[in-house]
Amino acid sequence: MKLVCFDIDGTLVWTDGAGRRAICRALLEVLGTAGPIETFRFDGRTDGEIVSRLAEAAGLAVDRALVDRVLGRYVANLRDELGRPGHHTTVYPGVRELLDALAARSDCVVGLLTGNVAQGARLKLGSAELDVARFRVGAFGSDNIDRTELPAVAQRRALEVLGVDLPGGDVVIIGDTPADVRCGQGIGARAIGVATAAYSVEQLLAAGAAAAFEDLSDTAAVLSAILQ
Repeated sequence: MKLVCFDIDGTLVWTDGAGRRAICRALLEVLGTAGPIETFRFDGRTDGEIVSRLAEAAGLAVDRALVDRVLGRYVANLRDELGRPGHHTTVYPGVRELLDALAARSDCVVGLLTGNVAQGARLKLGSAELDVARFRVGAFGSDNIDRTELPAVAQRRALEVLGVDLPGGDVVIIGDTPADVRCGQGIGARAIGVATAAYSVEQLLAAGAAAAFEDLSDTAAVLSAILQ
């Protein structure tokens, strides 16, 4: 049995900057500053890490309660951003076909492993008309601010939901950043890179991906890499 965990932003969908705008608004509303957000990279980070680092860079004392307040506003703002007239969330090439192919297999379970808080993940997937229920296991930024802790969360959730104690080698993480590729090393998970956002195939392979693709449109090739 393989647990195939997908990142969301840059891997499954592109929300046209809705998440960045929502966090910027939340930081301004709660803290009065968004820190150096203009030059800050979000990719590969959890939502909590993004908020913490931007607040610290603005010279503010940060604790979990403060981060949670900002993230609460962020979720409300994200709902507004995704619901704006004319907003369109893009599903990357091959995503729907790969998810369908995995769902048809008895030896694979589809999950999420994302820096998004759980509510934000649901909103983003919903805006792309991707049913969150098809992802039977989830590990989210709301579970831990440290992305490297999320693969172990996914393992525990698999045990709770499926009753299967999966070794790390049967966990496959699919993502678009070196952080996605590296985060599962602690449990021995395999990573597959997809170069649909800021990083190239070469960069993802250099980070340790077992395989990497320009996008997920070659369903057979991606399935082969997952099942290897």
